[in-house]
This record gives sequence, C-alpha cells and structure tokens, in this order.
Amino acid sequence: MSNAEQEPAEQQQVTPQARDRRVSQQARWVDLEVQRAIARGDFDDLPGAGKPIPDIDRAPDPDWWVKRMIERERISVLPPALALRTEDARLDEELDATGSSERVREVLEDFNRRVVEARRQLQGGPPVVTPLRDVEAEVAAWRVRRTERLRARASATSPAAPGRGRRGWWRRG
Repeated sequence: MSNAEQEPAEQQQVTPQARDRRVSQQARWVDLEVQRAIARGDFDDLPGAGKPIPDIDRAPDPDWWVKRMIERERISVLPPALALRTEDARLDEELDATGSSERVREVLEDFNRRVVEARRQLQGGPPVVTPLRDVEAEVAAWRVRRTERLRARASATSPAAPGRGRRGWWRRG
C-alpha cells in the first residue's frame, strides 16, 4: 500500500479525545444558540407557559395525544342517540341563524335523515328517541320567529316619534 491509500484510513480514525472535544464544542454551541434565542425572546409567550404540566402525578396514558386532540378540536365522541338529542335541543337556534327558507329545509332534511340512520343502526348504546321534525311546520315556525325578530329589530332602531316618549332637556319647561 502506498502512503496515499493509508492516509484516508488514518484520517477516518477519530481518537476518543477528539470525539470528546467535538461533543464539548457542540454542547457549547447549542447552549450559545439557546442563550441567543432567549435574548431575542423566541421563548416568550409560548402556549402553556407558567402553567403546571397536566397529569404529572398519574401513570402514563398511551392515548394521551388522542384525548388532547379531542379536547383541542372539540370533537364529539357521543353515541349517535345522545349527539342527536343535543343537536335537537339546539336546532331552533341554528335554524334562526339561517338566512333562507331553502337552507332551513336542507338543515331539517339532513337532521331527519341522520335520525332515521341512527334508528336503523344496531350498534348498541342508548335508544334513539329523538323525534323527526316536520319540515313544513318548522319552516313556518322559522318564518314567524324571523318576522318577530325583524319587527323587534326595526322598533329598537327606529327613532321615537316627535312629541312622544322622553323629552329632551331643551323641551323641559
């Protein structure tokens, strides 16, 4: 073997002292970068800052990330029967926020379809006792509520007729 062939093999061998020196320098570099980030304020206002670590005294839960995602994303994991009951309780508010009778019909038809599907499933859980909604009767009730809301809004924003109600300070006599 020539010296040229032996030289790369010798350069590849790293002594333990050189390795320790490199690790020490790398640790110093990491510490320096962390200190610079702290000085710039990169770690200020992080979510969870100043709050205790949740569930630190409990045994580790392998599904912790699923539970946190469900909580963060507000995912409902109720059985269909219970989910439909809660939706039924809030359905009038949802319909009142709707701007057209066609959209009200779509929402009601979708709700009724999901109630029927839940009744047909045999997955167990509580029974589905949520009643179907009569689409035409609900649309008529929505129109009445909408008319009342518009009338109340118009009366609240219209100025008082002159000579009625409270008198201004300039008319007191």
